[in-house]
Amino acid sequence: MEPKVNYTLVGLFLAVFGAALLAGILWLSRTDYRGVYDRYYTYMDESVSGLSTDSSVRYNGVDIGRVKEIVLNADNPEQVRLALDLVRGTPIKEDTIAFLETQGLTGITTVNLRGGSAASSPLQARSGEAYPVIQSRRSFYAELNYTLSRLMTNEQIPALLANLNSLTQEARGWVDAQSRADLKRILADTARVTAVVSAHRAELANGIAQSDAAFERFAALAQKMDNQVPELLEQAAANLRSLQNMTDQIASAGASFGSAVDGTRADLAQFTGQTLAETGVLVAELRQVTATLQRLASDLEREPRALVFGRSPPRRGPGE
Repeated sequence: MEPKVNYTLVGLFLAVFGAALLAGILWLSRTDYRGVYDRYYTYMDESVSGLSTDSSVRYNGVDIGRVKEIVLNADNPEQVRLALDLVRGTPIKEDTIAFLETQGLTGITTVNLRGGSAASSPLQARSGEAYPVIQSRRSFYAELNYTLSRLMTNEQIPALLANLNSLTQEARGWVDAQSRADLKRILADTARVTAVVSAHRAELANGIAQSDAAFERFAALAQKMDNQVPELLEQAAANLRSLQNMTDQIASAGASFGSAVDGTRADLAQFTGQTLAETGVLVAELRQVTATLQRLASDLEREPRALVFGRSPPRRGPGE
């Protein structure tokens, strides 16, 4: 006997399972394992070709969210507004910058974020804005294209090209046969000088080495002088202090001598008035005694026996 199948319960189970599966898919489409998203706007002044919804948004190479909306700016059609859903907790700061980057040859474009210094404040929505707006800049290729476009549309470019052409023609006129010969001669002289330098490179290297050694000795001497100068200055200061002390002592001795002279001035005056006269008489008498002794010595030298027998009587002259 075959069991009876309750198709009503089977249908109800399939309906509940399908609804749960659909709810899970919808929930996963809005959140992921990292949590919920916060929405930001950014405005691009260039073509967003290659960018699509659900394109990656990266912060310094780290995948942090997705592009959820790409529309023209209603207030400025030259701009494209991008709605970015970024993982909550991403440090978006006032100085964070958004720009487009094309991935190599594939042509896939992503939104990259950079900047965001630690000192900057977190980005907040301003008055009248639904979401915070991240400032943007052109990508490298867009900036290059913009610069080339400006150059091509600049009216001064043709004039500049004409001036360059004229300058080239004048330069050709300057470079005549004589100028080329002079240039060849200069190059030949330069080659000879180079050959001479190359032939004497050993002496040059030796001279450079000697110069380096001389500089090293000079540096060592300067270092030694730097070390000895304080000691010499200290010795000079000590000598100056000793000289100052000696000068003070001489001044003190001079003052004492002056006081002593002042004290003995009266005695000196008395000595000069009384004693010098007697000294003069004594000197005269000493002179007389000296003269007598000189005569006596002369007589004894002529007649030494006179010291014992006395003087001989003088010889008589003729007729006496």
